[in-house]
Amino acid sequence: MRYRPIGSDPADGRLGRFVPDDWRHIERYPLTALAAADRPTRSPVVIGVNWYKEFDVPEKDEKSGEFFVAKGGAKSLTRIRGGHCVCLEPGESTDGDTQYAFYDQGKEGACVGFGWSRCMTMFNGDLYAARWLWDQSKLRDEWGETNPGDNNGTSVRAAAEVLLELGHVPWSETYTEDDHVKRAAYTPDVKNGLHAYRWAKSVDEVHEVLGNPRADELGAVPFLNSWGSGYPHRTYMPDDVLARLIKEDGEVGLPTDR
Repeated sequence: MRYRPIGSDPADGRLGRFVPDDWRHIERYPLTALAAADRPTRSPVVIGVNWYKEFDVPEKDEKSGEFFVAKGGAKSLTRIRGGHCVCLEPGESTDGDTQYAFYDQGKEGACVGFGWSRCMTMFNGDLYAARWLWDQSKLRDEWGETNPGDNNGTSVRAAAEVLLELGHVPWSETYTEDDHVKRAAYTPDVKNGLHAYRWAKSVDEVHEVLGNPRADELGAVPFLNSWGSGYPHRTYMPDDVLARLIKEDGEVGLPTDR
């Protein structure tokens, strides 16, 4: 599978977000189609974007005490390494050390499954089988070469469709050693999924949904990566960087049923 923005497969297998071949979902279901009173707030957001090399090693900002990527802003970005999916953290977040340790995708291209599962944990409190969601998303996306058991990624849209139609699978310790064949037998529950979602087209819309005062103060959005303890628990991305990523075929998914 060739990642269009770089014309090849990413060298880093963890970068498993693919760019959709069409944008019907974003054009048909924008957040702006909802009345202001019906839009969510203090809600997580899931993004699928280009991952630049400037995002690999966050820097701690001495003034704020927070970790940042691309502190120099959009103009500092140089080379795209692939596509990645992460969950943005809302105000009044419940994401703690347990989630930080649990949602570690390892070396697999499962970031879409992990980003959306992290989001659903914030809503429901349960931990979820992120690799099951990754498998199911590859069964329904637009690429015939993405299949359960391979290390290919998928789109943010495909995972949202799975959550809408099938729901999700709460985690059990008995699943720890399961491969894609065993995961295929899991039974999802629609109560653990989504009933509705929309798509953002601007940074202002993202901040509106996150309802995160710290993010507003810093002019940046906090994301929760799935790369384990070698990456900070939460890392801030400047608003102008996110704006550029949205313009560069970014997907910004917003659950709107909570």
